[in-house]
Amino acid sequence: MKFPSINRNSPAGSYVPPKAFPIGPFHKYPHNPILVPDPNIDFESGYLYNAAAIVVDKYVFLLYRAQDKVHRTSTIGLAWSDDGFNFTKLTYPIITPTEKWELGGGCEDPRIVRHPVLGQFIVTYTSYDRYVARLCVAVLDDLLHWTKYPSLVPDSWIEVSNDRNGQPKIRHLWSKLGAIFTERNPVDGKYYMIWGDASLHLAHSDDCIHWLLPGGDSNSNTFTSGILTHEDYLVESGPPPIKLDNGKNQWVFFYNASTAGKGRLPKGTYSVSQMLVDYDIIKLGPVARLEQPFLIPEASNEITGQVNKVVFCEGLVQFKDKWLLYFGQGDSHLGVAIANIK
Repeated sequence: MKFPSINRNSPAGSYVPPKAFPIGPFHKYPHNPILVPDPNIDFESGYLYNAAAIVVDKYVFLLYRAQDKVHRTSTIGLAWSDDGFNFTKLTYPIITPTEKWELGGGCEDPRIVRHPVLGQFIVTYTSYDRYVARLCVAVLDDLLHWTKYPSLVPDSWIEVSNDRNGQPKIRHLWSKLGAIFTERNPVDGKYYMIWGDASLHLAHSDDCIHWLLPGGDSNSNTFTSGILTHEDYLVESGPPPIKLDNGKNQWVFFYNASTAGKGRLPKGTYSVSQMLVDYDIIKLGPVARLEQPFLIPEASNEITGQVNKVVFCEGLVQFKDKWLLYFGQGDSHLGVAIANIK
């Protein structure tokens, strides 16, 4: 299949906004994984997982994390599909480590939105130099040629995170995983992003590209932390939030979590859950969250992989009358979960 011609004027797919929280229920596609690493393509010869997703024209596009077999350097590959399950892949990565803060580890875990006015594609991703993870932004018109921006988090950033036993520790510089609201906040006119992987924090922007931390460079701008046993090790942003059609300015935020093992899930288990966010009062944190995750590791490649006991989502689209939630399996393969549109 020839790569589709895409630009900032390409139409989005058809869409019916959900009316209630939570979205779902989801069930895992019985033929997972839908994408696995190709040993004959160097950049993805080791692992393929954690994909952002977006519908443009008649296709689902996935920006997936790949790692080569030898060095395990992360790059971001591109695949597309006209049914959401069977994908054609480019044989080269579209985002590669070129900056000093990316060298050694690479470019990881993208999320993608379109600029609400200009139609450009905006990707948040994590750069990693094998010492520090940094949240970065890249922008383009055609899904192939990117302009990168430095980390949005200042070098003075300090936060309290948990170790794998759920005990607090101080962490410097580390930042990851940004999910962008594609509407301006009605209170201050800013765009907002939820980001982080110890606690979740807020950043704001005038243009969806250049971001600032509104509460300084410490925990003063925390959006929320893990409060339930399945999220007592960490919480991480999932796909961009989904606005509800319920007469309120409420959005559904999918997120990833991991546990120190004090509840029903084994220590180190990653799961996927949902929060409800009132965008009018976003600085007060979520107004509700599921008590239990709706997606947990069950399949053999989720229980055992590059990292064991992992399901991890970054891409959610509505396509051909279904919700399609793309998720990493054991940091090794890519699967999808499906829900009906209500």
